[in-house]
Amino acid sequence: MPRAERKAAKARVLTPSKPDRPQRKPAARGAASREQSARAVEILSRLRRAIPDAAIALEFSNPLELIVATILSAQCTDARVNIVTRDLFKTYRSAADYAGADAAQFEKEIHSAGFFRAKTKSILGMARALVERHGGEVPRTMEELTQLPGVGRKTANVILGNAFGIPGIAVDTHVTRVAQRLGLTKNADPVKIEADLGRIVPEESWTEFSHLIIHHGRRTCHARNPKCPECVLLDLCPEGRRRTSGTTTAARPRGAAKPRAR
Repeated sequence: MPRAERKAAKARVLTPSKPDRPQRKPAARGAASREQSARAVEILSRLRRAIPDAAIALEFSNPLELIVATILSAQCTDARVNIVTRDLFKTYRSAADYAGADAAQFEKEIHSAGFFRAKTKSILGMARALVERHGGEVPRTMEELTQLPGVGRKTANVILGNAFGIPGIAVDTHVTRVAQRLGLTKNADPVKIEADLGRIVPEESWTEFSHLIIHHGRRTCHARNPKCPECVLLDLCPEGRRRTSGTTTAARPRGAAKPRAR
């Protein structure tokens, strides 16, 4: 071997190759995601057994009725909304009917649902948009739905999942509270919570997951006094374990404010 080639070969042997950079953070995130996904599937399984009747409580027979009922349900119980819509749906049968409604009269008809002025503006504006942009039909995409007056992502997901069978996670106060307590999200913003849950809950179960979590929040995981000892998810819930172990019920200094319900 010529001298120059021997020198080059020696240099290659003596020069250590740079090791690949460790991929610890991405691997850790993947492991965490797999664990969260497994927990989400177990949560689904247990809640299915515990709440076999979980379904949307609003009564409707078509997408238009559902979008009206969902707008009315803001800061109002589903039971009250169903009372209001019982007569409302007999009077208004199409988007054109709502679009041509007298605002003052409509306010009287939905008065008991609360926030009747704002809801009247949203519903009548939504109906006019349906007539002008969609031929009176409720659209089937998130983008088109959220461009309607009074319709945000939560309402849009309710419509998609329950009227059209298109999976969607509707993040309301119950979903926010329960998902945080279960450690499925650290976020408070509904859009970010929806994204967090969408990554770990099987897509085909998004709508069902929303119903189950909402019912669980209403029946067991209450905002102020959750029934942790009775909860079928206790061993999967960091907040529930802390509560039942007494770490969250330690005596507060006299005069200290109680923690606000989330």
